[in-house]
Amino acid sequence: MMRSKIKETFEERFGSGGTLYTSPGRINLIGEHTDYNGGFVLPGAIDKAMYCVVKPNGKDKINACALDLNETSVFGTKEEDKPEAGWAKYIFGVVREMIKRGKSIPGFDIVISGDVPLGAGMSSSAALESAVGYALNDQFRLGFTRQELATIGQATEHHYVGVKCGIMDQFASCLGKEGALIRLDCRSLAYEYIPFHPKGYKLVLLNTCVTHELASSAYNKRRESCERVVEAIARKHPEVKLLRDANLNMLKEVEKEVSAEDYMRAEFVIEEIQRLLDTCEALKKDDYETVGRKMYETHEGLSKKYEVSCPELDFLNNKAKELGVTGSRVMGGGFGGCTINLVKENSADEFVKKTAEAYENKFGIRPKVYDVVIKDGAKRLD
Repeated sequence: MMRSKIKETFEERFGSGGTLYTSPGRINLIGEHTDYNGGFVLPGAIDKAMYCVVKPNGKDKINACALDLNETSVFGTKEEDKPEAGWAKYIFGVVREMIKRGKSIPGFDIVISGDVPLGAGMSSSAALESAVGYALNDQFRLGFTRQELATIGQATEHHYVGVKCGIMDQFASCLGKEGALIRLDCRSLAYEYIPFHPKGYKLVLLNTCVTHELASSAYNKRRESCERVVEAIARKHPEVKLLRDANLNMLKEVEKEVSAEDYMRAEFVIEEIQRLLDTCEALKKDDYETVGRKMYETHEGLSKKYEVSCPELDFLNNKAKELGVTGSRVMGGGFGGCTINLVKENSADEFVKKTAEAYENKFGIRPKVYDVVIKDGAKRLD
């Protein structure tokens, strides 16, 4: 339905001959707040994606249309041509980052659309950057690798959107693989595909539909906590540059030199990095019960030690535990957004029904429910 609609819109506006591309949103099974500490994350591309139809137009202008917003934007490829519309900045940013890397980008026509839920932590912006990047790379035979396209998407966020994001979202969107999660080393960008074949289980996301204001300032404070602990440890162990290099024994050595709060934050991160590695080993054995236990441990740590949960997220997590769900945790930075739940298929409907009713009774909001399946990354569809 979406594919035919976006192609129809392109033909109405720009004529025939456009090519359809897609790039997915993502989930992260485990590994939160590990990225800026040089640790690992474990994302996977999902069956919700952004789409674009693209065709060179032989001019020096980009004619862009956002189907879902019913908006258009026309802009050039020079730095001073930056468009006003927020959504168009993603397209412009990808073009500019490719030009900075020595490529020539002629004008083109583009229509974008998607079904990645906004504000649910599934990275619709990274999916858009990756779809546009993949499309231009293919159309103009630019020769970028998928890994380079991921860094172009990240740089777009940094320089044209104003978000200092990590690399995980774009990496998953560009390099996702059906039936696998990506164990990404956020320090070296080395990665490994970890098998994900949850036979008898499914992944269900429950969106709290709340966002608490303090998210960005709280994020910066936690980052600073981690950096202060690294400084303290590095005085005794100069080889420690990031929390990823430290262990719990090193942390214990500096307990009296850092605040109780900073200690607790660092303890969570060091434990979370190990939890992720343990989860990867469990996945290789198809041991989803252990995976689920690790997810609950992560939520407990995010709630009590890193303190980035909120009453709504804790309620959903407790409900999952009460109903015998295999694994559940807050997904993303915290203070709202979704829980990700590993649920036995034969009890998923009952879990969703009971949890949604209880949540609505408690908070007066109906949570949004998303079933997600792990799929391939960016690709050409035509």
